[in-house]
Amino acid sequence: MTVELIDPPGLPVPGVYRQLAVARGSRTVYLAGQVARTATGERVGPGDLAAQVEQAYLNVATALDAVGGSFDDVAKVTLYVVDWHPSKLAALGEGVSRAQERLQRDLTRPVTLLPVAALAEPDLLVEVDATAVLD
Repeated sequence: MTVELIDPPGLPVPGVYRQLAVARGSRTVYLAGQVARTATGERVGPGDLAAQVEQAYLNVATALDAVGGSFDDVAKVTLYVVDWHPSKLAALGEGVSRAQERLQRDLTRPVTLLPVAALAEPDLLVEVDATAVLD
């Protein structure tokens, strides 16, 4: 494993993400933001944040697979969420849980959530980007 995930003493243990990632490797992979579109461009989950989060995470996994990586190599995830409100936290968690179940991997990583007014396309509710380190 190239990424060690840590919740150090003195910081809260959030459960849904990790506080730190220590990455070791020789290749750093910066993913473009992934959204709720299939390989053919089909829209997934219009109006459904959980479905869009799930698809975006699956797209991140597909991109990583293309370079010989997986979520085990992810050091940092950034979520861009349209019209963020804390009431959307459950849908975010549900989407990540669904993706985790489908990928059979622990997806808890250091995460930054950034509220945004809009994304590049009006039907998109979330965009997920990641940085991974591979040996």
